[in-house]
Amino acid sequence: MQLQVYDISFSYSDFKALKHISFEAARGDIVAIIGQNGSGKSTLLKCIARILKISAGTIRIGNTALHTIPSDKLSRLLSYIPQTEEVINGINVFDAVLLGRKPYIRGCPSTEDMDCVARLLERLDLEKIAMRRLNTLSGGQRQRVFIARALAQQPSILLLDEPIANLDISHQMKVMKLLQKLAGEGMTIVITIHDINMAARFCNKALMLKQGEVFAFGLQAVYTPENIERLYGMEVDVLHHKDNLYIIPQ
Repeated sequence: MQLQVYDISFSYSDFKALKHISFEAARGDIVAIIGQNGSGKSTLLKCIARILKISAGTIRIGNTALHTIPSDKLSRLLSYIPQTEEVINGINVFDAVLLGRKPYIRGCPSTEDMDCVARLLERLDLEKIAMRRLNTLSGGQRQRVFIARALAQQPSILLLDEPIANLDISHQMKVMKLLQKLAGEGMTIVITIHDINMAARFCNKALMLKQGEVFAFGLQAVYTPENIERLYGMEVDVLHHKDNLYIIPQ
């Protein structure tokens, strides 16, 4: 499902955090939002998730304006995973993922709801720890639980704020490969990410933000030494190896 962001702005009181942002994400896209801290990455994601209300512009999902979509319908179209998640004391993995079925449950969870959770636990290699409490899990395990919960909503669009932050390289690769597979199945994915090499490797589009404005948007061609130097204030070399880009600070 296509996501269209057109000329949106957002302010925190007198501070204009986003200024005239426009981009599109089509079915199967993984869009990486990259930029320095304070550039507006997380704010943009929250505006798309309708956590924050934009002051100007339009966001559309398919042909429908985001602000006109009822909350119950939106929760079936779009799922958002924040950078930090609050862990509910005592909740186990199965029940945490089951919370993602809330948009579909009327009264008690159905057999379909339980089967959906079981399939997701198996897919994300969580079935062996289904009864473990979240507060006993590693960071990588916990992140997979949050992704499974988001997928339980059966969304067309998945938003993730720094999904590989604080993970070791093995878990980073597993999460990014999972997102790539979901995109291959037709999901539209938008993520904020600090690791520019991971972005270049796994995301087919990049939205570069600088001081709340779009600095560049497009395919891998936007990863030029000039763009990266102006974005981060540092010189880099951009190397090509086995169809992948590698950005190396000088």
